[in-house]
Amino acid sequence: MWCVTIECSAEDWQVNGKAFKELITKHPATLLSSKKMHGDERRIMAYQIENVSDAEDLTEACLTLAGFKSMFESL
Repeated sequence: MWCVTIECSAEDWQVNGKAFKELITKHPATLLSSKKMHGDERRIMAYQIENVSDAEDLTEACLTLAGFKSMFESL
């Protein structure tokens, strides 16, 4: 099992939030947490994925969105 963590600024979310929502529906991911940070309003989301190749695919897909950072680790 894998955890994919995705982060972006408030500005990048305004620009690419809709594209991210469309992107995430194309991956077999279960939302673990989603936080809008107090102050700078950046977003941090964590998704659980069963297969390592799916985790790699989601990580790479998120990096195609300007300002989005993504990484994965074993749960």
